[in-house]
Amino acid sequence: MQDLKISIITVSFNARAKIKRCIESVLAQSYSNIEYIIIDGGSTDGTLQVIEQYKQRIDFFVSEPDKGIYDAMNKGIALATGGIVGTLNTDDVFADTGVLADIAASFKQSGADVVYGNLIYIKPNGDILRIWHSGRYKDGAFNWGWMPPHPTFYCKRQLFKRFGSYNLEFGTAGDYELMLRFIHLNKVTTFYLDKIIVNMSTGGVSNFSYRNRVKAWVDDFRAMGKNGVLFPFFSIVLKPCRKILQYI
Repeated sequence: MQDLKISIITVSFNARAKIKRCIESVLAQSYSNIEYIIIDGGSTDGTLQVIEQYKQRIDFFVSEPDKGIYDAMNKGIALATGGIVGTLNTDDVFADTGVLADIAASFKQSGADVVYGNLIYIKPNGDILRIWHSGRYKDGAFNWGWMPPHPTFYCKRQLFKRFGSYNLEFGTAGDYELMLRFIHLNKVTTFYLDKIIVNMSTGGVSNFSYRNRVKAWVDDFRAMGKNGVLFPFFSIVLKPCRKILQYI
């Protein structure tokens, strides 16, 4: 199992208060064949000094201005050499030390192009807000508002070469658009790992304000239209409702 290299990309910008916990979550994984890449957007708050403490265990580190989170992720993808690629944002941590071992085993046993799992939303005080149980993907599920949580999304690196990386035209829906493009439009094979993969802190960019939420809906709608969702207006309404059904 250890011969399958997994590239983990962390994107950071002025994240001094949180990045230490994120980095240590990666370095604590029991799975050893990990390539760790950190793409920083030019932090000025001390983030770089924290990253410097771990430089011997980070394979690639870049700090320079970028065009946002998905531009930074694309830089990481371009550097990645692992057969499998995933991301871990600075607000997030792996749920336990065996997550990447389970992901590697899932790829090897299933032969799938994509592996995804479940996610916990964590309140600022550390309490659990809700659990996102993804469920197994069924063909056409995106038409009904389904989606997997992007922080649990791992895919074969070759998919980026075949279908492209994150499209910056879709704003905060860049991750949703990519998953639509891979799974819904191009019919790559998937495997649902029924396990909590990531503990995610609440307060993402798309939910920061009502104005951002409206913009996120517009971005989602455009992503649906771009990637062949049958009824975008219908799906845009179902998408948050479907999420509620996936939360326990």
